[in-house]
Amino acid sequence: MSKRWWRDYRTPAGRRPVKEFIAELDDADAEEVLAAMKDVQKNGLVAARHLRGEIYEVRAESARNNYRVLFATEGRRNRVLLALVVIPKKTQKTPAGTIDLAERRLRDWRARGRPRRRAPQGS
Repeated sequence: MSKRWWRDYRTPAGRRPVKEFIAELDDADAEEVLAAMKDVQKNGLVAARHLRGEIYEVRAESARNNYRVLFATEGRRNRVLLALVVIPKKTQKTPAGTIDLAERRLRDWRARGRPRRRAPQGS
């Protein structure tokens, strides 16, 4: 089994929406969200649910609330689990707008992570 690790999406301005969301939760809820993420880290995508394209979700249940963490795999051999969005679970299905946001963040993360090629100098 290969080692996996979590990273969280950062905006161009350096904000970390997933980390900020989890930091605002009470200790018990934050613990459940992190435990669900660790389950995916340990067991891989079998512990998650495929949503669309490259986006997966893991659900966390606490005594009072339920949460969804949307993520994608990245890096060499898909070892990086990139947390893109976390929301409270309020509906049966993950809202399409939330999946769209995860896809936009994934595209943004990849675009900013790719080295820029320079145009050839002279002819």
